[in-house]
Amino acid sequence: MVSNAGNRWAVAAGTFVLWGLAAASAVYWGMKLSSNVGMGAIAPPAPNAPASDPAAIGRVLGATSSPTAAPVASLASRFALLGIVAEPDGGGAALISVDGKPPRPYRVGATVDEGLVLQSVQPKRASMGASMQAPASVSLDLPLRK
Repeated sequence: MVSNAGNRWAVAAGTFVLWGLAAASAVYWGMKLSSNVGMGAIAPPAPNAPASDPAAIGRVLGATSSPTAAPVASLASRFALLGIVAEPDGGGAALISVDGKPPRPYRVGATVDEGLVLQSVQPKRASMGASMQAPASVSLDLPLRK
């Protein structure tokens, strides 16, 4: 039987390296799983911060006049007109979104919001008011197509 001494040493060295890698892997994962570093790293909840007074902060920073009240949004800004079906006899429907909610279809004469009735629809405009006979208090236009 012919034996190659160099081949025998290569097999022994390869086996030694593989067992060394297996042992290193076992040590690594054992240390990783047994460490409690991740568990103790959770920070306690922050205490509630006291409410700040904008006027007092303004005085500290040198403001001489009191801040003005926030501008009141117009009634029309609460509504978005997304579509219209206008009939020749003055009837029809409008697709209106109220306060950013999903749009709903409203027929002429239907109550859109508290105190507002859809009075009329035209090809690119819808008018709303307190009642069908009252003057229009809100007029909505269709957005331009891109």
